[in-house]
Amino acid sequence: MDPSRSTNQKTYIHIAQTFLMHLRGQFPITQATQPIKLRKASDFADILNIHVNHLNRAVKLYTGKTTTSNINERYVKEARGLLKRTDWPITTIAIVFGFREANHFSTFFKKHVGCTPTNYRTIKIKK
Repeated sequence: MDPSRSTNQKTYIHIAQTFLMHLRGQFPITQATQPIKLRKASDFADILNIHVNHLNRAVKLYTGKTTTSNINERYVKEARGLLKRTDWPITTIAIVFGFREANHFSTFFKKHVGCTPTNYRTIKIKK
């Protein structure tokens, strides 16, 4: 780390990098019985033993995006991959991501991708 950085800057960098390491460490998902354990900013804050506001501040300064945005982007990336490379039912993928209902996962996916998981899978299979 740059010696000219303040202690706060170094701390924020360390927190954000540790968060990203834990986030990436949950992927790739290779088995339908491999549920994601860290789903929310508060889950990450708990394992880092810091307040969620401290985590959010560090991640925002480091990445320019909110903690939730970072989590959602990674979820969408992995969900797209699962839809392309597996034949798992949408319900199974929803459960792996921690959604209690498949329609909640579908709503989340459509909000971030612009189409439903079923439509996405159909489009990607045709290509």
